[in-house]
Amino acid sequence: MAYWLMKSEPDEFSIDDLAAAPKQSTPWFGVRNYMARNYMRDHMRVGDGVLFYHSSCEVPGVYGLAEVSSTPYPDDSQFDKKSPYYDPKAKREEPRWMLVDVKLVKKTRVLSLEEMRTLPQLAEMVTLKRGNRLSITPVSAAEWKFITKHLK
Repeated sequence: MAYWLMKSEPDEFSIDDLAAAPKQSTPWFGVRNYMARNYMRDHMRVGDGVLFYHSSCEVPGVYGLAEVSSTPYPDDSQFDKKSPYYDPKAKREEPRWMLVDVKLVKKTRVLSLEEMRTLPQLAEMVTLKRGNRLSITPVSAAEWKFITKHLK
């Protein structure tokens, strides 16, 4: 099993939106970074743990726990000319962008970015590294264990 931190802007898609989604599950569409795409396409497996993180908001941080609930498949938004995620170079027979479905496990107290930065157990966390802007980052087993215990 692997663990991931997946960022979403709450005005785009929040933890509450996930909670309200049918079966509390949704496709994680619109990722347009090759490294983040590769994490979904090549490394994520059904059952992997997800820290649901709100970014670009008043209090960025972890807002809940989720899990990967599908194998990777093509992101249909790449083919939709009306979508902000449309990619004219993508072809149905050769999709460029993949996604996985993510299912809510539970909403939690907010573990803010500010608080995360004060915890020595998270000092090496990829998402806390200077210059990191990826929307999906791996989380070590030790970080996952610490965070999930810290959220209780």
